[in-house]
Amino acid sequence: MVGFCGGPAVRWSTMLPLMIPPQIEITLNGLKERVPEGTTIAGLIEMSGEEDKHLVVERNNRFIHSQAYHTTLISEGDRIEFINPDFGG
Repeated sequence: MVGFCGGPAVRWSTMLPLMIPPQIEITLNGLKERVPEGTTIAGLIEMSGEEDKHLVVERNNRFIHSQAYHTTLISEGDRIEFINPDFGG
């Protein structure tokens, strides 16, 4: 059997474990969510569609500085809160 591009055929079921990263469970804004293992705070912000440039993020009741969003990995069981500050008078 020949696959795409003339290479050997591969069953999709054997490729699925390679294509779908393992998932972890977290709590995001009080709701249980499943996200890919290895997700960073920045990745979670992107996945959620959050666009507030003043967003504040807490991980397990600790403030995460925005400069650390790209390097802070989310772990199984983490409690993440997105806080949108309300500026004004």
